[in-house]
Amino acid sequence: MKIAFIASEATPYAKTGGLADVVGALPISLRQLGLDVAVFLPRYNGIGGTLCDHISIEMGKRYEVDIYKDNEFYFIDYPDFFKRAGLYGTKKGDFPDNCERFTLFSKVVSELVLKSSYDIVHCHDWQTGLVPLYLKLGKSTARSIFTIHNLGYQGRFPAQKWMILGLNHDYFTPEGIEYYGDINFLKAGILYGDMVTTVSQNYAQEIQKPELGFGLDGVLRSRRANLIGIVNGIDYDQWNPETDDLIYNNYTDFSGKKKNKQKLMDECCFKGARPLVGMVSRIAAQKGFDIFVKVFDSLIDLGFNMIILGSGDESYHKKLTTFGNVYPQRVSVNIKFDEKLAHRIYAGSDFFLMPSKYEPCGLGQLISLRYGTLPIVRRTGGLADTIKDYDPISAKGNGFVFTEYASKHLLAALSRSMMVYNCSDAFEKLSEKCMTYDFSWDRSAKKYIQLYEKARLSSKRD
Repeated sequence: MKIAFIASEATPYAKTGGLADVVGALPISLRQLGLDVAVFLPRYNGIGGTLCDHISIEMGKRYEVDIYKDNEFYFIDYPDFFKRAGLYGTKKGDFPDNCERFTLFSKVVSELVLKSSYDIVHCHDWQTGLVPLYLKLGKSTARSIFTIHNLGYQGRFPAQKWMILGLNHDYFTPEGIEYYGDINFLKAGILYGDMVTTVSQNYAQEIQKPELGFGLDGVLRSRRANLIGIVNGIDYDQWNPETDDLIYNNYTDFSGKKKNKQKLMDECCFKGARPLVGMVSRIAAQKGFDIFVKVFDSLIDLGFNMIILGSGDESYHKKLTTFGNVYPQRVSVNIKFDEKLAHRIYAGSDFFLMPSKYEPCGLGQLISLRYGTLPIVRRTGGLADTIKDYDPISAKGNGFVFTEYASKHLLAALSRSMMVYNCSDAFEKLSEKCMTYDFSWDRSAKKYIQLYEKARLSSKRD
């Protein structure tokens, strides 16, 4: 089976978030299972490759675009659009020509697919939302899969830019890709993808409701027969305490994990033998920081130490930094990106906190399981699919879960985790049990292959 992956970022070439990890890792697992997979990306700053093709695109004016190749990756090269310091914008905001940039990208990729023999075209997020529509208009025989990684980002642009898309005005309707007077790229992918996926089963259900539908819940309900969720995997070559060269000591059991905790505590200059809660996160309200900061003092009063790594909302930076100053021997706040420290937090913490307001999939909880670090999460999206509340009587479950998005419920989950920590035998067994869970990409890739086969069969029936 021949697959084309279309995305705006992928490791190791370009990354702003989890999308890049997915598009970088999933094709590798699919190839290992026998599929022929090519990945199409914009050619951003620093990307090389060998010139392999050229295409001319009409988009109000004629654009001459080169295609570069590096192994199984193809890069769409138009320097005026893609040779910039950021992928989508700067600290001041999105690039004002993102509509033009990703329309050009989508048109070029669609033309390349139309003259090739792909069975499946797998598109990711709003930047590729026009591709399924362009393929249908070009009468492509390939089936399109459109994956939503985060419904909160939709690619909305003013109606004045409609002519850039090169589409009949009949598509600019509420039944088409018009959205409250704007163009909506994500809506295009949802409506015209042959199959629509999200990155967890629970998130696929949540986004069909107004609370997390971001105004597209009705559109998603209309596609419910072809909407499914598949949980992301993680790369165990990168995230493996047995081989990780970024942590203090490699380990396979709880005794080895304790050595990492002690060295992390020493590095942070923490005093006392207290349980350590870690967070590696974008620091924003979506990630639960609004309810977290309200109970921070109570968390310390319960007896926890805390280490936080990440960046995001300046207002939370200031609050967290203040906590670090108030509790210098109990709290370490690191407002930055630090790959080594991230690995050491996963390996050295006792608990990993993710109190997210919503979480399409979440990778932090999957990584923490592999390192034997017990997740404390809110029941939402992929967190609900992967973490089950621990029952001290039956010993079932793999973390501590709260449901209502409120500070007092977060604090209650922390209190329950402390009780298990104080029962050292149960805590050790639960930590080692968590290390055995399999959330590898191989597991997820097999589910995508089943989806691809289903899409191909539906094509034959059509």
